[in-house]
Formats: sequence, C-alpha cells, structure tokens
Amino acid sequence: MNKKSLIRYAILSLFLISYNTILFAKDYKVSGIVIDKDDKKVGGVTVLLLTSDGVESQRTNTSKPRMGIGGGNFKFKDVLPGDYTLDVDGGAKGKVTTSITVSDDNVEDIELVLSVKRVKKEVVLAGGGKIKIPDEATESGSTPEYVTTELSFELKKLAAEIKHLNSELEDLKALSKMWINPLAIYSKEIILQNGSTLFGKIVYQDEKTLKIETLVGYLIIERKNIVRVIDNVITEETQEYVPEQIRDSYSPPPMPKLAQPKYTSADPLSRVASKRYSANCVLVGNISERRDNQGAIIFTGEVKNIGGRRADFVKVDFVFRKNWSGETKTLTTFIRGTYHTFDSGITTDATLLPGAVGAFELFIPNDFGSFIGYSYVIDWEEYE
Repeated sequence: MNKKSLIRYAILSLFLISYNTILFAKDYKVSGIVIDKDDKKVGGVTVLLLTSDGVESQRTNTSKPRMGIGGGNFKFKDVLPGDYTLDVDGGAKGKVTTSITVSDDNVEDIELVLSVKRVKKEVVLAGGGKIKIPDEATESGSTPEYVTTELSFELKKLAAEIKHLNSELEDLKALSKMWINPLAIYSKEIILQNGSTLFGKIVYQDEKTLKIETLVGYLIIERKNIVRVIDNVITEETQEYVPEQIRDSYSPPPMPKLAQPKYTSADPLSRVASKRYSANCVLVGNISERRDNQGAIIFTGEVKNIGGRRADFVKVDFVFRKNWSGETKTLTTFIRGTYHTFDSGITTDATLLPGAVGAFELFIPNDFGSFIGYSYVIDWEEYE
C-alpha cells in the first residue's frame, strides 16, 4: 500500500469513529419539581433548559395540579451530555436559576425553589430625606431598630457636612473681615498730602522713604508726602459682669447717645471777612498718643491763637470712627489757657490771648471701645 492510500485510510477511519460517537451517543432525561418559598408546588410555569453559552436547548411547562393534588413537575428528554442551566420565571411568585451537569446518567429529583427579589421600601423623613428599608427587616419585625440605625447614620453624615460648611463659613468671614476692616490686621493709618489714607504696616523706613505692607501689596512712600501716621490700637470691649442669680432677668441699661458737636461760633472764614482782627486757633505740631497703666488712651497737644483777638472757651472736638459702617462717637476737651472773668461773673481758664499757646489732654477710657480712626475740629467763642 502506497503512502497516499495510508493517509486516505487514516482520515476515513477518524471520520467513521466520530460519526459513530455522535450517532450512537446516549440521550438522558432531566426532571424535577418547581415550588415556591412556602413549599407549595407551582404549576403552569415555563422551565428553560439553556446550554452553557446561554442558548435555549429545550423548554417545557410544569404540570398543573388535578383535584388539588400534584403539579409542579417538569421533564426534559433526549438531553445530550454537557453543562446546562435551568431557568424558571414564575412572575409574582419569583424566579430561580440553577446549573446542572449531564454526564452518564439521568438527572432527576431536581428541586427548584422560586424566590422573590427583596425590594427596599422608602420611608420619607420629616426634613425631606429618604431611607430604604429591605423586606427582611419588615418581615423579621426589626423595622424600628433598622430605622434608628439609618437615622443615626444620616445624622452623623449631616453633622459632618455642617462642620465642613461651618469651617468654610469661618474662612469666608475672616477674609471678608480683612477686606472690610483693614485695621483688623493693620494698625497704622497713614494720611498723605493728597488727602488719601493708607492702612498698613511699616516694614522698613529710612530718612527719605517708608516701605508699607498693605492689602494690595508693598508700597514705597516718600516721607515728604506723609502728613501724619496714626497708630490705631484695637482694644477688646470688656463685657459687663452680671451675677448668675439675676442673669436671666437682667437687661443692660441703654447706651447714652453722644450728641454731635455743635459749632456755636462762626466759621473762621466768615470771621475774617466780617472783622479785620479776629481770633484764629490752630493746632501746633501733632497730636500725641500714649497709654496709661490701666490701658486707657490719652491724646495730648497744643493749640495757638494766631489771630488778633481773644478766643474764649477754646475746645477740641474729636469724632471717632467706630467701624466701617459709619458709626461715630464724639469726645470734647477744653484747652488749658489763661483765666478770664466775664461781666456776668463767670470765670474760665480756656481763654487764649492773641499769640498765646494752650495745651489740651483728652482721656479715652477703656469702656469707650475700639475705633479705626478719628478727626478733630478746633472751636472757640469770641466776646467783647
């Protein structure tokens, strides 16, 4: 036998072996019963026999009970060996899927138990939130405990969110406070000759220039352009102590309203226009600031009468800016000048003769509170 004949004989033999295996392969039976979760037989439902790749091989329906007996059985015939999946959809009664292997014998007495998918029930909370309760908790009677646990978890989550939001709010408040009130971080108020005012911190200075740190960056200012540098010291307002026994019924007394300064004397320009010789009081030098041992602020300075007449009841009205909302408070101090007795018998020591200089001192107590700046007006009266 030649080589080609041998090859043909081998191929034919393999073909015949495979054909005989397929042709004479033994078929098996697959049978069982379908029941629900209460162990009751379920009839009239479809049972699918699927191959390992999910393709439907066969289908059948479970038997229906007769005279209330039996039912729920299914059977597949002529099943070749291999791996299969049994799939049952019982609708409202539930579903079931199970895997089987058919090898060298029938597969019988398979019990398929339908199960209903657990659906979580929603409970709407008073604040609008929702929690879901599974059927297991409802069936076992543990609904209150489950709700309590879920509420505790929701409260912890809300507390964490509120803490985070409070932290962000505090950061925003700090930033807004810094921009609304620069003196919250800077204590120097620098008045320039062009009428503008800078709030900042002096980081360097020499005989000619000052380097100032401000909210917009560092500025270099020449000394000749600076009129005055005011050191605004922010003091914390101390709260009034109230005994614990009357704290609930105590109401603080109303704060006295300080009257705005009333300038009774005529305007200096009108005085010059009406009289050739009139009093004219001006500030000599700068207003000095210092603190005493109790922390109170004391302003001191000198006023000079450069006019041609006597100035009586010479005083300096200070208007303090309490905050950036426009709230002000006014304090007044009289200068210590020379004594003068009027025809009515009244004697005053706040008189300045032409060319005379008088000193003043303003005491600002601790309970006055903090302020961000001030302005002043020198006022006097003129009598014959």
